[in-house]
This record gives sequence, structure tokens and C-alpha cells, in this order.
Amino acid sequence: MRDLSAVWEGIKNVFLGLSENWIIYIEAIFLFLIIYLVLKTLYENNAKKLIGVYVPILLISGLICLFSAHLGVTAYYFFILGTSLFFLLLFSTEIKRSVWNAGKRGSASPAAASSKSAVANARAEVYVSNIVKAVQGLSKNNTGALLVLSNGNLPRNILESGVALNANISNQLIEGIFINKAPLHDGAMIIFGDKIQAAGCFLPLTQREFPKDYGTRHRAAIGVTEVADVSTIVVSEETGIVSVVKQGKITRYVDSENLKRFLREYYWKEFNTEAKKA
Repeated sequence: MRDLSAVWEGIKNVFLGLSENWIIYIEAIFLFLIIYLVLKTLYENNAKKLIGVYVPILLISGLICLFSAHLGVTAYYFFILGTSLFFLLLFSTEIKRSVWNAGKRGSASPAAASSKSAVANARAEVYVSNIVKAVQGLSKNNTGALLVLSNGNLPRNILESGVALNANISNQLIEGIFINKAPLHDGAMIIFGDKIQAAGCFLPLTQREFPKDYGTRHRAAIGVTEVADVSTIVVSEETGIVSVVKQGKITRYVDSENLKRFLREYYWKEFNTEAKKA
């Protein structure tokens, strides 16, 4: 292990070598861009907690390399690349979607974007109407239900815990799946885009303390929003009360109008993303 004087000499040598080795500038800029991309990706995908993991890892590993007699700048450089790549791979789907949308936004004219927006709004309203109608029916009959509004970033083990459907959204299908004693009624339904992606899925339960009238469905509805950037809708089997959850925060006694706003704001807005940014 190196002492402080050796560490200081090493830092001075790095800066003194800047004027002689221009490749160091390129490497520094490249690392800055990689770190910026990771931080931007984590921030935009509601993974701020991971920022609190990523940044300390870089700082602590940097200190280790500074004081280690066997590790140096090269080892730290490759460690940053490896760690950053790991975090980027966690959100590969979101990155690909952003790149794809950016490409389409660049090629679309304002008129085309406006037309797409109108079509997107019409499609969204159909899906929102079907979901609201199904939730109202389930609530009226005190039929328990749990719907997850996915952004395509649910962990694979959650999707594989249920039955893949890839079915068109309809209020009849949603209500039919949650009928008491139906094979899939105890699990969660995953809705992604214009499809019912899966049903009968098992979700992680929140470990926080809640009132006793919050059953397993409510704890699962909250828990999944704590580990993934999704929203959930839950219908109580005992009371028929409709609740919505986002980022671990639950809102109860949601009526049809508020449910429509919730769906439009938190999920169906993805249909208009490219038109809004064009």
C-alpha cells in the first residue's frame, strides 16, 4: 500500500503528462461521457437509488487504486468501463427505445407528428375506456384484481411466474381473468402497450408497514412499484375499493374520472411521446 507522498507524486505525474500525451484527453472525455450516460439513464428511468450505488462505487474504487501498490490508472479505467456497462445493460430496453424514438422524431415532419398524435390519442382512449370499464365491473362485484401498467422493464422472473397471453385489451377479458376461482385470478395481470402481456404473475411484497386492511394484493401492488418503474391498479376483494400506486405511494378511493387521468398520465402517454418531442 502506498503512502500519501507516493499518491501525491502519482497524481502530479498524471497531470504533468497531459501536455505530452494527448490520448489522456481522449480517454478522460470518453470516461466522462460514459459516466454521464449512466447517470442520465438512471435518472430518466426512475432509478435514482442506483445513482447512490453507482457513484460511491466509482469513488471508493478510485481511492483503492490510488493507494494500492499494484493497481493504477489503467485498472481504474477498465473498472469504470465494466461497471458502467453493467448498469447500462440493466436498462438496455429503455436505451433502445430512446434511440428508436429519437430516430423517428428526427425523420418525422410536424404534420406527420400531429397526425400520429391524433391516432395515438384515439388508440389510448380505447384502451383506457376498456380498462376503466373492467375495473368498474370488478369493483361493483367486489372481485379482487391487480393490474400492472408496465413500461417494458419488469424483471424477467416476474413475467415468467405467470402465463404469457399477448392478448388484445378488452374489458371482458380483464374481468374474466379475475373471476373468483378462475385459474389466474390470484396473480397480477401485466399490461404493456396495447396488449395484456401476461396474467397470474407473482409480485414482490412491500416490506413497509401498512394498515391491516392492506391485504396481499395491496402489498404486492406497492412492492412492484418499489423495484420497477411501473404503476399499478388494485381492486379490493373485501370492499371493492379501487386504489392506484406509483413509486410506492398508494391512492385509495379512486373513481372512474381519476382512474382515467391516472392511466393517461402515467401510462398511455407513451403513445404520444414521439409526437410531443418532435
